[in-house]
Amino acid sequence: MQTTLNYEIKDISLAEQGKKNIEWAQKDMPVLNSIKERFKKEKPFEGLRLTASVHVTKETAALCIALKEGGANAVLAASNPLSTQDDVAAALVKYYGIPVYGISGEDSETYHKHIKIALDHKPNLIIDDGCDLVATIHSKKRELLDNIIGSCEETTTGIIRLKAMENEGKLEFPALGVNNSLTKHLFDNRYGTGQSALDGIIRATNILLAGKTFVVCGYGWCSRGAAAKARGMGANVIVTEVDPLKALEAAMDGYRVMPIAEASLIGDIFLSITGDINVISTENMLTMKSGAFVANAGHFDVEVDVNGLKKHVIEFKNIRPNLDEWVLNNGKSIYVLAQGRLVNLVCAEGHPASVMDMSFANQALGMEFIVKNKGKLENKLYTLPHSVDIEIASLKLKSMGIKIDTLTPEQELYLNSWSKGT
Repeated sequence: MQTTLNYEIKDISLAEQGKKNIEWAQKDMPVLNSIKERFKKEKPFEGLRLTASVHVTKETAALCIALKEGGANAVLAASNPLSTQDDVAAALVKYYGIPVYGISGEDSETYHKHIKIALDHKPNLIIDDGCDLVATIHSKKRELLDNIIGSCEETTTGIIRLKAMENEGKLEFPALGVNNSLTKHLFDNRYGTGQSALDGIIRATNILLAGKTFVVCGYGWCSRGAAAKARGMGANVIVTEVDPLKALEAAMDGYRVMPIAEASLIGDIFLSITGDINVISTENMLTMKSGAFVANAGHFDVEVDVNGLKKHVIEFKNIRPNLDEWVLNNGKSIYVLAQGRLVNLVCAEGHPASVMDMSFANQALGMEFIVKNKGKLENKLYTLPHSVDIEIASLKLKSMGIKIDTLTPEQELYLNSWSKGT
């Protein structure tokens, strides 16, 4: 263990519990564990510096440990001011020799300071969760560009930003959109966010969802998961959308679909998961029932216009951890969860390890893909080859004890021939 690490965490004495939590997560991450064992032998990142800005959780800790086993000189900064698990941060420093810059509840100034310190590591490789590292490098730390081989991005929000950079010709190194991999967004986004978002709402409020009108803003993969879980717990689910195809799909899936202005009048619980700004506006919240609950599971705290609503608040009351009553000047009260930040990570523990196993397997293999293809990739956004999805899905099925059929030679010939039809 290194004893001279620089780091900024809450309390190193929390490390023992953090180590237990990391090991608990690793027990449910067999795919990443198998990749880690190969990395130990092959050392694909030997001599390379890695900076990661991700939620500091027991699951992301497992990813960082796997990359370090592969030879990476890794530094970790929190990707959200409220999502850091302080015991995990302490364990990474004390037991795994990975510098961490993240404290749960840190203010915005400290958060951005930690991003800067992590980039002082002069990374060759980037792992991003929301594109803050990449955006900071391109806008404020351009001297680092020559060092960087490429980056991996975990989130829908980050990919939106990267795609915008690529379209404007501003992306100056290759980036891999891990969220575009099927074994990421089809599972992590839908089943992970679906469960963890509701977990956060329930932990923060202890309210019964059955019989409530639950409004989900958006119908992407994350929103699909949340809508399904809420309906499964007995809620009456409304979906709001701007995309006609997604709105139609939500209607065909049996949900009521309407504009947010209409949903605001009848909803009991509101959850925004879109990656866009002001999805739930101040005007929407002013028309809500007194006692409505408002939460966000999109990456940044901009989906719910909490800053705009503050102008109408006459009193703030903290009811319990991460649940505040905002008494408004129109005589109503609104309950805001997690200050408008990620409800699943601030109020709960994020996604279960078993689903992050596939996401972080993609991250680990994505880093390897970037290194192996150094100098061959253009400055654009890439997706991992489909063969990697198949490999990860196969490993996951094997770990679950599930067997599937294989095509016979005759079936393969039929599927690949134009002359064998009816």
